[in-house]
Amino acid sequence: MNRTPWRGTPEPLDHAELARLLPAPGDPDLPDDRRRLLEEQLMREIQQNPGTAADPRVRPVRRALYAGVPLTAAALVGALLTGVLNGDDPGSAVDLGSTEKVAAAISRISTAAEQRKVPEPRPGQYIYMKSTVSHLSSSSSGGAEVMPPRKRETWRSPDGTKGHLIEPGAPGSDDLSLDDPKARPNVSSPSYDYLKTLPTDPGTLLKKIYKDTKGQGNSPDGQAFTTIGDLLREQIAPAKLSAALYRAAGKIPGVVVLEHAKDAAGRDGMAIARNDEREVSRTEWIFDRKSHAYLGERTVQLKDAFGVEAGTVTGNSAVLESAVVDAKHERPGDKKG
Repeated sequence: MNRTPWRGTPEPLDHAELARLLPAPGDPDLPDDRRRLLEEQLMREIQQNPGTAADPRVRPVRRALYAGVPLTAAALVGALLTGVLNGDDPGSAVDLGSTEKVAAAISRISTAAEQRKVPEPRPGQYIYMKSTVSHLSSSSSGGAEVMPPRKRETWRSPDGTKGHLIEPGAPGSDDLSLDDPKARPNVSSPSYDYLKTLPTDPGTLLKKIYKDTKGQGNSPDGQAFTTIGDLLREQIAPAKLSAALYRAAGKIPGVVVLEHAKDAAGRDGMAIARNDEREVSRTEWIFDRKSHAYLGERTVQLKDAFGVEAGTVTGNSAVLESAVVDAKHERPGDKKG
């Protein structure tokens, strides 16, 4: 079924809106890892929901940890004001994709996902993910620049209460415990055990996502697309659920297919994508052309805005390896005993 991408009218941010986007002033001795998480969330909220007050419940720690954006609040506001006050040209210089092949692409991707053998972690084991990530960061000149790709490894328990992150070069969190005995997995911050409880009928699944994310994001459709990405990111999901999630994504208005998209490892694939409601940035899920396996995700700037040029890849990832292991810090192939 063909769809016409939803197009909204960009609206400028005023000073009051900018102030609401900023986190409340904190202790100057805030730990590095917590400071980085706040800065990451701030940048992501501004890119995805400009003009909407940042709600810490909307983006859990798990998502904030994924695509690091270590910009200081002051530097970020400076970049925003530069883009707004200089009246950056909103014209897009980026291929916006096509709706014509969405149904066929979703069918191939979901069928492949349903047939793929997925290991099931047992209690006491961990889901291991090795990735390459690249992101936007502050530059020495006070602006923003895209950092070179770097390696990232995560370990997460099936119930979501234990984990660890190693990302050499990430300020304040290059080696960070993700243990949280009070964790309550949900659609925005799932665990493997939580994923197993979700319905595998695409329509029913999508209705649940809309219901559980009501009031979040800049629109119900945009938040649903973001949430499906959250459910699949750095996670092993049951095969039938993965297929259902992709089929559910295909039902969201505004989803398009891109013939070419490169992940952070330089692999070229096709992508299922959706623009944010302001047409400022686009989120892309990248898949291998032959196997239709998920390769990674990237975010592309569609317009000259916020001090970032159109066409800039502001966030990029590539899944290099995934497995189930018996302990934190264990990697596939490690000799035991």
